[in-house]
Amino acid sequence: MSQSELVIRNMQREELDVLVDWAASEGWNPGLSDAEIFWATDPGGFIAAELDGELVGGGSIVSYGGQYGFMGFFIVHPDFRGRGLGNRLWHARHQLLIKRLQSPAAIGMDGVFDMQAYYAKGGFEFSCRDLRFEGLGQVHPVPAGITALRDTPFSVIDTYDRAHFPAPRGEFLRRWLEQPAAHALGSFSNGRLNGFGVMRACRQGHKIGPLFADRPEVAEDLFLAFSAQVPGEAIFIDVPENNRAAVSMAERHNMKIVFGCAKMYYGPRPKLPEHEIFAVTTFELG
Repeated sequence: MSQSELVIRNMQREELDVLVDWAASEGWNPGLSDAEIFWATDPGGFIAAELDGELVGGGSIVSYGGQYGFMGFFIVHPDFRGRGLGNRLWHARHQLLIKRLQSPAAIGMDGVFDMQAYYAKGGFEFSCRDLRFEGLGQVHPVPAGITALRDTPFSVIDTYDRAHFPAPRGEFLRRWLEQPAAHALGSFSNGRLNGFGVMRACRQGHKIGPLFADRPEVAEDLFLAFSAQVPGEAIFIDVPENNRAAVSMAERHNMKIVFGCAKMYYGPRPKLPEHEIFAVTTFELG
C-alpha cells in the first residue's frame, strides 16, 4: 500500500474511545472518564488517520481558546507502524493546530523520551522531564485545612488554575472536577485557597493531577489526603522534574518512577510558577 492512501481527517466521537483503548494497551493507563471529558473540551481537537477505510492512528490537537495548544494522544496502531504513517500524521496535526491558534500562541506536548529528537526537528524545544511515580495509598489522618471542593465557588478554583496553566480552561476544569470516581480537594488558609488537586480513577489505580500548591507543605498535605482516600490501592502522579520539592515528595513516600515524558514547547515557552506545579494534569491535554 502506498502512503498516498492515508486520509487525515477530524475524528468521530466513537473513534476516540478506540484510541483510548489503544493507549491503555500501550500502558498509558487512561482515566475512566478521559474520553468523555477530552471530547467535550474541544470536539474539533482530535485527528484521525484512516487507511483504506480503517482507523490506523490519531492524536489530539486541542486549542484552549486559541491562546494555547496541546498535542497529545499520538498513537499509530502497532499493525501499521514502520510505514511512515505516523510521520505524516504528526506533521499534519502540527500544521492543523497552528491554524487553530492565534499567533504567537505556544504549543505544548509531553513526548516519550525516544521521540524527543524527532520532535526537536519539528521545532519543539525541551523544557523538562515529567516523571510518572507509582506508589500505594496509605491510611493517614486528613491534614487540617484540606477539604472537598464541592462547596467552593468554581470561580475561586478557576482563578487559581489560571495562575498555573498557560491559558484559561474553565470548561475542561469544571468537568475534570466533577467527573465520576474522582476526588477534588483544596487547601485553605485564612479562607484563601492555597492549593488544589484532583485524583481520578484510571484503568489501573488512581492518578493525581493536577496538583498545584503555594508551598511544598501544602502539596504534601493534599497528597496525604489523596493517599488516604484509597489505602492499599495503586496511585500515580506525573511530576515535573524541575520542581525538586515535588520529586522529593514522591520519593519520600516510597514511590517509584514507572514512566516519563519530555515536556516540550513550540513557540514562546509559557511563564509559569514551576515551583508551585507538583503534578501536571494529563499527558494528553496538558
